[in-house]
Amino acid sequence: MDGNAVGREEMIAVPAGRVTLSDRRTQRSWQVDVAPFRLGGYPVTQAAYAQVVGERPSTARGEERPVEGVSWLDAVLYCNSRSRQEGLTPSYRQVDSESVAWDASADGYRLPTEAEWEHACRAGTTGARYGPLDEIAWHRANSGERIHEVGGKRPNAWGLHDMLGNVWEWCWDVYDAEVYKTYRVLRGGGWFDEPWSCRASVRRRSHPTFRIDDVGFRVARSGTA
Repeated sequence: MDGNAVGREEMIAVPAGRVTLSDRRTQRSWQVDVAPFRLGGYPVTQAAYAQVVGERPSTARGEERPVEGVSWLDAVLYCNSRSRQEGLTPSYRQVDSESVAWDASADGYRLPTEAEWEHACRAGTTGARYGPLDEIAWHRANSGERIHEVGGKRPNAWGLHDMLGNVWEWCWDVYDAEVYKTYRVLRGGGWFDEPWSCRASVRRRSHPTFRIDDVGFRVARSGTA
């Protein structure tokens, strides 16, 4: 197995930067500094997931389609399994339905933080999207109400495909612990979403055990080496 790729998941170097996150529900915004890291050029595919985990949970089958029907916990376990298979230190400890600890010093695969996700999605742009929506994303108005193979739309300036549309992507962060307890952040919009949902700033949330056919994930690794 290539240490830099499984299926079509080459890792893209994302430079350091600062991103302003915002929440429509609370009308709050905040800035986050992002260190350099690497992010999968595509969402994890069904082929890649099966290669690592040995399971095919997706409803709409296709080797090069994003894996969907995976929970946040499933994504965490995938990251640890792939790390072990490639001789890397797993990023997560104490993995269960109530508690997951992230070892920030580990060199293994992990989920991006939502600040990393939005910084990578924007790729230096400041608008709602990094290009004309139909050129960069599969959404309800152009998807035929189905999921599509990864990489079918134009990438952003840093070479990242499908950051908007196709599937929502799990991020590491808790959405709002005081209100939603352990719910985790989802980003990017999906194939069944109206165009307005496919924007770099849109935040959604769900329980870490939630599974549905328009939610997947992509992997990150700390550092640039």
